[in-house]
Amino acid sequence: MRFESAGQTHIGRRPHNEDAYCVLPERGLFVVADGLGGQEGGEVASQCVVDTFAGFSDRLDRDRDGTWPDAVDPAKTREENYLAACTASAQRTLRVRRVGKLKEMASTVVALAVGERGAAVAHVGDSRLYRLRDGHLEPLTRDHSLIEELRAAGREPPGNPNNLRHLITRALGTENAEPTVRRLETQPGDVFLLCSDGLYEPLGPEAMTELLQATSAQAACDALVSAAYEAGGRDNITAVVLRVAAA
Repeated sequence: MRFESAGQTHIGRRPHNEDAYCVLPERGLFVVADGLGGQEGGEVASQCVVDTFAGFSDRLDRDRDGTWPDAVDPAKTREENYLAACTASAQRTLRVRRVGKLKEMASTVVALAVGERGAAVAHVGDSRLYRLRDGHLEPLTRDHSLIEELRAAGREPPGNPNNLRHLITRALGTENAEPTVRRLETQPGDVFLLCSDGLYEPLGPEAMTELLQATSAQAACDALVSAAYEAGGRDNITAVVLRVAAA
């Protein structure tokens, strides 16, 4: 599979950037993390998550037959098992480091793994993965949030849903950190967007669809982040774009 990729982040209107990302096209790994816990805690948590994913990838790159830290599920693809192992490693690392002034730190994560035979996504929290295919933008993750849990149970959120949109129910570092992992089908021309809530909240699907059709992955990232900021976004803003080459 041939593809083009890029990433971009912006502090937004916050005093600190608690988002982090990595783009490792040579290993087929793309990650966005949004730290929680305020200031230093959030910054440390998101960077720790990204570093753990990248470090696990580096370890496998050096020793593809090495022992994995967690049991491999034979019913899942290599990419699914890979992301599950990365997420579990990040969870263990954060739990160990949650002491002192970092005791409240946590992080969301969304990660895309692309291999020779397919792809997979893993996420915890409300960072998202979208796919643009044939002009249609589709979310491929469902937030781990109070709003989504209520909707899944057939109930509408009480009052103004905007008041609940930041109440997530899972995050790495907390006791409830189980990832949702699923395999993905890809086809030539697909465009994938990994992003933090600071990007998708100020922008609607129509604007995101238009901007993802930029001439390059880097141009799309830059345009998305700039548009989210200009739309009044106050949070940190991060985008990672992967464009699968056309046939």
